Amino acid sequence: MSGLELALSGFGVMLVAIFLRVPIGAAMFATGFIGTWIVLGRPSATLSQMKTLTYDTFSSYSLTIVPLFLLMGQFATKSGMSAALFNAASDWLGHRKGGVAMAAVGACAGFGAVCGSSLATASTMGQVALPEMRKRGYSDALSTGVLAAGGTLGILIPPSIILVIYAILTEQNIVKMFIAALVPGILAALGYMLTVAIYVRLKPGSGPVAERKPLGERFRTLGRIWPVVVIFGLVMGGIAGDWNWFKPGLQALFTPTEGAAVGAVATGLYGVATGGLNWQGFLDSVLETAQASAMIFFIIFGAQVFNSFLAFTQAPQALADWVTMQGYAPMTILVAMLACYLIFGCVMDSLSMILLTIPIFFPIIEILDFGMTVEQTAIWFGILTLIVVEVGLITPPVGMNLFIINQVGRDIPISQTYRGVLPFVASDLVRVVILVAFPSITLWLVGVMF
Repeated sequence: MSGLELALSGFGVMLVAIFLRVPIGAAMFATGFIGTWIVLGRPSATLSQMKTLTYDTFSSYSLTIVPLFLLMGQFATKSGMSAALFNAASDWLGHRKGGVAMAAVGACAGFGAVCGSSLATASTMGQVALPEMRKRGYSDALSTGVLAAGGTLGILIPPSIILVIYAILTEQNIVKMFIAALVPGILAALGYMLTVAIYVRLKPGSGPVAERKPLGERFRTLGRIWPVVVIFGLVMGGIAGDWNWFKPGLQALFTPTEGAAVGAVATGLYGVATGGLNWQGFLDSVLETAQASAMIFFIIFGAQVFNSFLAFTQAPQALADWVTMQGYAPMTILVAMLACYLIFGCVMDSLSMILLTIPIFFPIIEILDFGMTVEQTAIWFGILTLIVVEVGLITPPVGMNLFIINQVGRDIPISQTYRGVLPFVASDLVRVVILVAFPSITLWLVGVMF
């Protein structure tokens, strides 16, 4: 059996294990371990490799950013930032047709700027916004659909944990990835708001108009969201701003990891100052961060073991050479890869998709000519991948955000959520087409700042 055939067989076995509900990290680890054993021919060499691989994986300084951003998101959740964001957006937009649903999108975008997790954004904003939307007469389909879609902004609006993992896997600059995600993230939020506007005109009873708030009250609620603006500006400005104009190049105030630490401390201090974060809340935040970090690190380790197996079989390079020999147009190959993400999104979470596919897809993308530098191609592909992974989170029947929102509104049939989210899936697909056709949209801000 050739290396490529062995790798494909291992990939198939791993997918079967995942379908049988084996934890994804365990499925990748077991397949990679046994596959490496077969390739090397003896267990001692495989076990010896495990020692080196474990150290190399978890001694990475860049990975420390993950628990820090998770802790920042936990503090933000328990500090009441989500309610302040939604109230401010609702007061300014609620008097428009479908305005409360648009406010939910804006609040999700704001919360995503201090959270970095799609599931956490969907869950937190769902608890805040869903009861309010239903109380104001919004249809269950629109209410749940817009919140499931809005939750995906948590991994697109920087800081994003998935972007950090992608940058580490492809050896890209984390700051450049964050900056590149800003414009697509804003486009996503605007696209969702436009989708709401079209939806409520096609179904007038689904999004009634709320009472217009006095201007003074609107400015008061707007003033309560300053912590989000300050923390986002502190983190992104500190890692992406030029703080010394007398030296060439970008002179950042601190590294991404230091920025994550500053953001976590600032969010925690805000929670303590406002009374939203007490001692028990702090302990719960630390515990939940530890649990989430352990889960993520185990998946990363399992992926590293599986990717090591692929490297021994030389399958990624063989596959890249095969694709090159077929003479397919680069755009055809890119579209096929993005379609794979849509399919995988029905059965996998976003992190697992990235860890599983990037070591296979990225070597192919690197050798294709899109008329850009290798770095520009890597950044552009990363943002496209993130967006399509995001679509998978809300694609029926197994999109994870759909079930998160359905858990918040337990009395709402899941079929209503499926119907409500489809227009937002269409909005995402239109955005993917635009960003594929015009890479400069993604790369413009990076070019300006660097």
